[in-house]
Amino acid sequence: MTGPVLGKLEWKPAAEVPELLAAPVRDALGALPAYAAGINAELADTAAFCAEYDVPMAASANCVVVLGKRGGEASYAAVLVLATDRADVNGVIRKHLGVRKISFAAQDDAVGSTGMEYGGITPIGLPADWPVLVDEAVVAAGPVVIGSGIRGSKILIDGTDLAKLPTATVLNLAQH
Repeated sequence: MTGPVLGKLEWKPAAEVPELLAAPVRDALGALPAYAAGINAELADTAAFCAEYDVPMAASANCVVVLGKRGGEASYAAVLVLATDRADVNGVIRKHLGVRKISFAAQDDAVGSTGMEYGGITPIGLPADWPVLVDEAVVAAGPVVIGSGIRGSKILIDGTDLAKLPTATVLNLAQH
């Protein structure tokens, strides 16, 4: 069975290609209607991926891990915005999480905490206590390409399904 058409990739139902997903992603995907495609891992970064595979930046969403701190307590969250936008980390996101300080998580911490490869971290399969903040433009975009937990593949999923993740909150996160 083949999947939808987007770019120059052969999308297959994610459940049929578990080898293209990191273990936490595979375990959490469940019944979500998602597709996966293998890519060259050296082209996993968004700009290179979109250029090579003819996927519009507006159909690609980036997931970043942030670390917020308040009163000696630290907590992680995932933020998902379209590749055409930048997340308002120090404004909307910091305020929503109720933290005094916020920064992008260190690479080693993000990888160790998620069980996913840096550059492939995705909102599916993150630790159960992490908030997942999804920009409203991602939800409105229709099918979007996100990471798969590894650099050698991508997932295609409808933005509305990302809003249904257990800890997801939809907000206006992009800086304009």
